Amino acid sequence: MGLELSTIFAFAFGLVALYIIGMILVIPIKIITKLIWNGIIGGILLILANLLGGLIGITVGINPITALVAGFLGIPGVILLFVLQIIL
Repeated sequence: MGLELSTIFAFAFGLVALYIIGMILVIPIKIITKLIWNGIIGGILLILANLLGGLIGITVGINPITALVAGFLGIPGVILLFVLQIIL
């Protein structure tokens, strides 16, 4: 009773398939977590910018879209949102 070559190949194929499936599932979770984290940071930046902008009468509404724009682009994103608020 020994290990056959086909059994070893089937086991190796199963491990490779499991690895590939795992990577396919992990990468989107990392992207979604990064989007959520950036949205939270963007919301905090918008709150701080609204506090400072409230002194001169310019504020931007905080919603998921503006939070993600600020989260993706950081400080330039917050500036962009304030410029769009002034223009529109």
